[in-house]
Amino acid sequence: MQIQRPVLLRHLKTAVKRSRVTALIGPRQCGKTTLARQLVAPESVNYFDLEDPSSQARLDEPDTALRGLKGLVVIDEIQRKPELFPVIRVLADRTPLPAKFLVLGSASPALLRQSSESLAGRVETVAISGFSLAEAGVSTQARHWLRGGFPASFLARTEADSLAWRKNFIQTFIERDLRQWGIGVPPAALMRFWAMLAHYHGQTWNAAEPARALGISEPTVRNYLDILSGIFMVRQLQPWHASLKKRQVKAPKIYFRDTGLLHQMLGIRSEKDLFTHPKYGASWEGYAIEETIKATEPDEAYYWATHNGAELDLLLVKNGRMLGVECKCMDAPRLTPSMTTATKDLKLEQIAVIYPGKKRYSLRADVHVVPLEALADGMRGLFGS
Repeated sequence: MQIQRPVLLRHLKTAVKRSRVTALIGPRQCGKTTLARQLVAPESVNYFDLEDPSSQARLDEPDTALRGLKGLVVIDEIQRKPELFPVIRVLADRTPLPAKFLVLGSASPALLRQSSESLAGRVETVAISGFSLAEAGVSTQARHWLRGGFPASFLARTEADSLAWRKNFIQTFIERDLRQWGIGVPPAALMRFWAMLAHYHGQTWNAAEPARALGISEPTVRNYLDILSGIFMVRQLQPWHASLKKRQVKAPKIYFRDTGLLHQMLGIRSEKDLFTHPKYGASWEGYAIEETIKATEPDEAYYWATHNGAELDLLLVKNGRMLGVECKCMDAPRLTPSMTTATKDLKLEQIAVIYPGKKRYSLRADVHVVPLEALADGMRGLFGS
């Protein structure tokens, strides 16, 4: 079974057309190579896979290997050879321009730093994650939530196969990938932190408690969190600070970007485990938030909360519009004082209340309850526009 990703492919084609260099970044095994091979065939002389020894050998003399190529040149797993960035910069500055470059990399801080320094003003970045609900299909929503969006996990033949893949993915990530990227963090320490972070999913971040529990300093804990955020394992959802007299929460909220990995860390092996787990509601909220961000592609995304108890799960800024999202894992959400306060204080155009039901209905002229499956239709499905 192969799942098509037409929207993402269209974004990638647009970026490649208008930019000298395009960087397609995201976690390992999320589908970057599959997308790139729809633009350049892997057997083409223009395709380099740096996990393939023959491609590495071809690039021992990079200027010689790349200078004569025309059209689109793809370099996969480029973080394995960061010395290519200055060469690509020189080749991308030629006039006329005989070749453009599409570089693929597991999103590491080293990759982002190299691309920003060496290719400033020349590179357009396209970020990719696992399958979205729209790509997987709304009929698969329960499986998508349980297993997450990584293709090999989502498409696995059995639950046991999916669990085994996720366990191996996490272990390989910790023990091999981070070391290859030059991230010098002890694997066992980062693994303990990652497992602990699963219990903070959906909560406001405070470095003091995990630092005490792990016996390390708060700056070290923040460094660990930044590492997992930088490689797209964790989302730090930042707070919105409105110009209000109210005291507002200023710490980020923590969410696993992929619920399959969250469930692996929490020991959730089946739907029954998920429905009876204390993090059931937090898992669903994080799932709804991540799918909303994928579906709406906002210019900016935040949460909002005050010390008086008013809060908004998600504040989207899109084309100058201010839109709110609440995620309610319940049968029939109702209007809450927080919704009224957020609408007034943040001057929101609308609030969409996402829930797991099937019926769409209004709580007020500017507050609408929307089924989770409506996210498959993007902004139109969520806000009707």
